[in-house]
Amino acid sequence: MSLRTAPPAAAESEETAITDDDAHLLRALHDEHAEALYAHALRLVDGDRQRAEDLVQETLLRAWRHPESLDPRRGSVRAWLFTTARNLAIDAWRRRSTRVGEVYTDELPEPPEVVDETERAVEAWTVAEALSRLSPSHRDVLVECFYQGRSVAEAASRLGVPPGTVKSRTHYALRSLRLVLAEMGVTG
Repeated sequence: MSLRTAPPAAAESEETAITDDDAHLLRALHDEHAEALYAHALRLVDGDRQRAEDLVQETLLRAWRHPESLDPRRGSVRAWLFTTARNLAIDAWRRRSTRVGEVYTDELPEPPEVVDETERAVEAWTVAEALSRLSPSHRDVLVECFYQGRSVAEAASRLGVPPGTVKSRTHYALRSLRLVLAEMGVTG
């Protein structure tokens, strides 16, 4: 395989024309290493043929851009190609793993659930009816802790009872609320 000693001056430009020497280098690299490089790339990308082809193409492009790396005096050309392919696969894996929430699927996502205001109103009335059937102390503790969003200490202060009483009343109030909702035919 004939190798150039230095890349052309504009080798890093995307619009660089390929010279006859470049074409010969790429053809020789491809003919000698492409099959083994493709098999190696397939293992690196868990059998994804498209990604393996892209990996081989990018590896050969890097070889073309850096022909000095392919000098046999610096080591095996195939080893350089395999190492470059491996590094490119690792870089691609890292880029994909940093994308949050990227999902590959052939199915469309489910449409967002439509909020039915009527259903919400019925649920609110049902809960209000169930709360009205509780004892005043149970109802008060649930309203303070759940609807007003107060902590146990704040609810205790507002209701004039110790925090332990708020905790136990909350426990028993929730049990009673569950029973009342069951009696009303609400399940779930």
